[in-house]
Amino acid sequence: MKFFIRTFFKTLRLVLGPVMLLRERLTRPVGAARPPAVQAQVDQQCGSLVLYQFTTCPFCIKVRQEMRRLSLDIERRDAQHDVKNREDLGRQGGQVKVPCLKIDNSTGESQWLYESGAIISYLRGRFAAA
Repeated sequence: MKFFIRTFFKTLRLVLGPVMLLRERLTRPVGAARPPAVQAQVDQQCGSLVLYQFTTCPFCIKVRQEMRRLSLDIERRDAQHDVKNREDLGRQGGQVKVPCLKIDNSTGESQWLYESGAIISYLRGRFAAA
């Protein structure tokens, strides 16, 4: 029974995945326009952020759309197909769950933020006014 359930969901992901990626591409939001000096400052701040994601996860797509809306150049790491990224997420972040935003502060400590709503709220609070 477990085999059939896994096979069903794997097939569902194979069918819906490309549709979700096409929809993401077609509904790509326009990025925020900032003066070049301000955008350079935002890009520098984004250097301390890393998004762990699955390519076809709907919650990850939601976060990526918000990143585009805010014109944020945040490094993205695939935790689905890259074993090293998945292990880092589980070992350092505490759980293998996406989307997850790793936030490095100036002292070198990392904060791991899970849940798409929390990540979007954090990004809006930090970058929307910039």
